[in-house]
Amino acid sequence: MKLIIISGRSGSGKSSALNMLEDLGFYCIDNLPASLLPALALQSLKSETRTTAQSNVAVSIDARNNHDELSQFSLIFENIPSDIDTNIIYLDADNNTLLKRFSETRRKHPLSSLTVSLSEAINRETELLDSIAQKADLIIETSKMTFHELREVISDRISDKPASEMSLLFQSFGYKSHIPVDSDIVFDVRCLPNPYWNKALRPYNGNDKEIIEYLEKKDDVIAMIDSIIGYLTTWLPKFKQTNRSYMTISIGCTGGQHRSVFMTNALYKHFSNKMNLVQIRHLELDKK
Repeated sequence: MKLIIISGRSGSGKSSALNMLEDLGFYCIDNLPASLLPALALQSLKSETRTTAQSNVAVSIDARNNHDELSQFSLIFENIPSDIDTNIIYLDADNNTLLKRFSETRRKHPLSSLTVSLSEAINRETELLDSIAQKADLIIETSKMTFHELREVISDRISDKPASEMSLLFQSFGYKSHIPVDSDIVFDVRCLPNPYWNKALRPYNGNDKEIIEYLEKKDDVIAMIDSIIGYLTTWLPKFKQTNRSYMTISIGCTGGQHRSVFMTNALYKHFSNKMNLVQIRHLELDKK
């Protein structure tokens, strides 16, 4: 049985994520009281022996919950039967994005009132949900995601993952856009030769043969690939032993166009031959 707990701040996309999981065959419950989690998990596990209707269950737990129960979430979570494949997915967005979304939809924030402003409510919600965020297996930053991009992430990283497998994502990014918040491990490759300073190579990106041929000839580039592969080969199994379900490896250069893309492709190629659930994303290129 698979149990997915969706949480996150209001306006981050929790309802959309839950609807997507329902479309993917999950039995979904919105705003489940946190204290009922162990009972629901146990009942669903028993039901699985009689029917497949509840073999995959998803629930959302957020700031609408009893605040005392939210503060005790870690203790409640420990009472979920250990033989259930349980994952916590935490969605979030930056404060400005959340403010804009509430302004556009004119929805009322669950923590706002005549004496509590929207901005204050958003900050308060961060504190209330911290115990869940700290236990999250996967954090999805939705500030710049479209509905379809969120659906793709949900489908690729969550719905089809076998219980015993760890999902590994390699993503390139540009430091000009800041480090992705969903990163578990970050590698900075800005010390490598930069094709950007070659005017003939500047229009291309790390997927193009012109950049590939340029970087493949650089000893430092090959040495860094080997070093990162060595590091991950040693430590990824250790993370898996701690029951990590998701790992996001982010590789950054200045603009996220050349070096980080090339390096991410090289790492993806190596580990996709070693592991079953390996994915790739180029954040800066995807924006185009």
